[in-house]
Amino acid sequence: MEHYIGLDVSLKETFRCVIDKNGKILREENVESEAEIIGRHLEKKGYKKDSVLGIESSQLSIALSKGLREQGFNVICVDARHMAKALSARINKNDAKGIATMVRAGFYKKVKIKSDVNCELKVLLVSRRQLVRSRQQIMGTIRGLLKIYGIKLGGRSKAFGKQVELIMDKLSEVVQASIRELLSSLVSVETSLKKMDSLIEEHAIEDEDCKLLMTIPGVGKVTAVTYAISLDEAARFESSETVGAYMGLTPRQYSSGEINRHGGISKMGPQECRSMLYEAAQSLLIVSKKHSKLRAWGMKIAKTKGNKKAIVAVARKLAVIMHKMLVARSELKYV
Repeated sequence: MEHYIGLDVSLKETFRCVIDKNGKILREENVESEAEIIGRHLEKKGYKKDSVLGIESSQLSIALSKGLREQGFNVICVDARHMAKALSARINKNDAKGIATMVRAGFYKKVKIKSDVNCELKVLLVSRRQLVRSRQQIMGTIRGLLKIYGIKLGGRSKAFGKQVELIMDKLSEVVQASIRELLSSLVSVETSLKKMDSLIEEHAIEDEDCKLLMTIPGVGKVTAVTYAISLDEAARFESSETVGAYMGLTPRQYSSGEINRHGGISKMGPQECRSMLYEAAQSLLIVSKKHSKLRAWGMKIAKTKGNKKAIVAVARKLAVIMHKMLVARSELKYV
């Protein structure tokens, strides 16, 4: 007999629903959200050999999926957004049963579980992103506090700390002490950022995919690493053109009857990678002066539709070109 098991995961407990091939509920129960405990319970009940487990994508789903697969279970991680839309039509809310039913019917969108190496790199990149935000917040706070005394600092400077120290002489001791504590925190953040950047650089230099991607003008180490881990495996995309949609850089579409509208970009994919592609496109169009077919193409769009649309278009094209390079394992002349 075939069994379909839906796992509704929460931090402490996971609600489990088992149904047969006809959709009949065989068992419903709570169990601790630990892969070893879930697997042991399922094996005791005889649901290991012929069962398919469905679990929604989340932070916990990565560890649970890997742990259950190591125990020999057939685990399918489904897109939480897709599943939420499907489950919202149900009158009675039972996510575990809904997941099991959708898996039985094949009505789901499968999510790729990242490898251990890519999970490590993701932790590194997310940590770096948080440090960058902290640096911006501290610098913004210092600028705002100094405006109280009519002191206006310019844009971001490499010598920001020295710039602040030079203009604090006329301020009270309390204000100076407060600002210096913020500067001390800023120095700590900068030190941590340098360590993070060195780790990213080490990986980018050693990884063949990253070295290949960095041959594109405007694509640096952080962008290359971010793109590579977002794709995880280039071969899993049937066509390079679909990567633009995966990154959320294609227009939203609404079609119903005679209505067919296109809006802004969907922004549905990995946000960090989309931001990096946007920065790379901006660098290629505005900062870089090196001639390339891609830059010339982007500049034509900028003249007719403006810089913002041109940057988005180049970012989308970059996503496609980078995938083609990874698949072909060679530099593309039209970059």
